Amino acid sequence: MILYFIVAGVAYLLGSIPFGFLLVLLVRKQDIRAQGSGNIGATNVMRSGARGLGVLTFLLDGGKGYAAVIVAEWLARNQRLPTQVGIAILAALVVVIGHMFPVWLKFRGGKGVATAFGAFIAFCWPAALSAFGLWAVIVLLSRYVSLASIVAAFTLPFLTLWLSQHRYGVVSTIAIFATCWLVIVKHKQNIVRLTQGNENRIGSRK
Repeated sequence: MILYFIVAGVAYLLGSIPFGFLLVLLVRKQDIRAQGSGNIGATNVMRSGARGLGVLTFLLDGGKGYAAVIVAEWLARNQRLPTQVGIAILAALVVVIGHMFPVWLKFRGGKGVATAFGAFIAFCWPAALSAFGLWAVIVLLSRYVSLASIVAAFTLPFLTLWLSQHRYGVVSTIAIFATCWLVIVKHKQNIVRLTQGNENRIGSRK
């Protein structure tokens, strides 16, 4: 049981590193929370005019999700396979929660898209890459990043259950869905704007 607490603690601390906030603050001496949507994620960093920093934010946010799962799998290396899988899923869930609610920024974080993607690359890369492909197609067709992220997050748990070699118990399955669908919940304002027809598209003027 102590291993679960250790993994959860490490995953949360990794997830709560606010790379978007730190990069914009260090490079541009600005608070990304005071710009655009106020989000610390890659999309808002790009829309602030710092495209390079936005790409780097995506990579770093994805990297911390990946690292959380890899560290969890290493810590659980001597456990039975079902325990290893459960601990990896726990790390994926908690690292996304850490990104969304970082203690360093008064629990005001990002939406978890890149972090969840990185975590599932480590956990089930075929599902993660399939979801990314779907995301890319929707962005190209609609130019809505938020819509693409919502659809990809909705389908990722189904893809994981289908493409993964593991068989999951009830708790693990719930955690997989919770990890992805938390991303959808964090997009609730985007969902409202999409239904009202005033969501920003890529390349559109604000």
